[in-house]
Amino acid sequence: MSRVLGFDFGLARTGVAVASPLAGVASALTVLHARQGEPDWAAILQLVREWRPVVLVVGMPRRLDGSPSAMQDAITAFARRLGQQTGLPVELASEQLSSREAEQRLRLARQSGRKRRVRKEEIDQLAAVIILENWMQERGRHGEQ
Repeated sequence: MSRVLGFDFGLARTGVAVASPLAGVASALTVLHARQGEPDWAAILQLVREWRPVVLVVGMPRRLDGSPSAMQDAITAFARRLGQQTGLPVELASEQLSSREAEQRLRLARQSGRKRRVRKEEIDQLAAVIILENWMQERGRHGEQ
């Protein structure tokens, strides 16, 4: 079964999730912390070796009016280097408000007594899951699975 890794790239932390498009399920994997402003490439490459994805998906946020976000250049550079480092295809996926949705989901879980407090790392991981879920739904609409 083919797998996909999803990344919610940030300058300090990058949330990572894995998905099986055939099953339509995405799961949080980890959060990678940047080192001196650089993504943790060793950890990224280890995840790629371990999970053997067929494609990598990187979330690309846009402002509510549809214009590029302040992170666009950094995310584009990350995605380009990710493809170069892994030799895998990299797709950019819309992630408008994925971090806010993740935070809301986690806060609801906390309010229902399942979680104590919401950590930034949990938000990043869940945002990566949401990015992959949205990517799979979008591909499903276009019959590309």
